Order: sequence, then C-alpha cells, then structure tokens
Amino acid sequence: MSKARRKSDSQMSIFEVLQDLAQKSRDNSYEGQFKCVDRLRSAMRHAIKNSPLSVHQIAGEMSHLVDTSITADQIYSWTRASDELNGRPARHIPAEYLPAFCYTTKCNAPLEVMTDLAGLFALPGPDALRSEIQLLDEKISKLKALKRKRSMFLKEMQGR
Repeated sequence: MSKARRKSDSQMSIFEVLQDLAQKSRDNSYEGQFKCVDRLRSAMRHAIKNSPLSVHQIAGEMSHLVDTSITADQIYSWTRASDELNGRPARHIPAEYLPAFCYTTKCNAPLEVMTDLAGLFALPGPDALRSEIQLLDEKISKLKALKRKRSMFLKEMQGR
C-alpha cells in the first residue's frame, strides 16, 4: 500500500464500520444520542491541526468555495467549547459549510461524524465507484443465473 493510501491507526476498515453499524442498529435509542457537537468540534480541531493551511487560509478558501465571507474568528467559534462556559451562546458550523471545510482541510472526519450518526459511511469517489461496479457485477450474476434457469426450463418444455 502506498504512503498516500496508508490508513492511520484510528481508521476502521469497512468490515469494522459495518459491524459497528449493525451493533448500533440493535441497540435501543437513548435520549441525546444524536447530540454530536463535541465530536464535531473535536473532528474539526483535528482537521485544522493536520492541515498544512492556517485557519486564515482555511477561512479564505472556504469563503471562495461557498461564495460567502467566512472569517478565522468564525472557525474559531465553531471549534471552541468555551463559549458556553463564558456565557456566550454556543456556535456551530452551518451544515452548508461542512463540505467546504472538509474539502479545504482535506479531512473528512467532520462529515464522518455526521454519516456515522445517520447509520451510513462515506466513501471517496473512486471507492464509491468500485462499490457501484461491484453491485453491477452482482446484478449481472443474478441475471445470468435467472437466464440459465429459464433456458433449462425452456429445454425441459421442448424436450417433452
């Protein structure tokens, strides 16, 4: 596996993700289970820390991508938990900005927080295409099996 494709220790395989999703679907829901603001903030801080760009550069690139002015102060307010402790209203990143943030920082962890809670997982474009190709291969196999059954039935009908 090349260096660019090497997984970090904290990243789970698709099999592990599916097992985790199956377990979560068996668990009963509980109050507050979808409150994810702390996980989202943590994922955003991780993305910023590991990005080669400064917060000001991230804000500038996001502003360009969403065609709205975004400042470094806004990003700081989305990622700090101290607002509630200091009597300020808590700030959250608007959902419409999240894809631009992930694209700019080259980190999908914040989006993965969202998809995880929805019982889904996101795949990068090439992997999603591979998955779709596999689904098509499975459909082709099923259709070939159905065709074989029908052909055999036709032969039986003609053989009588």
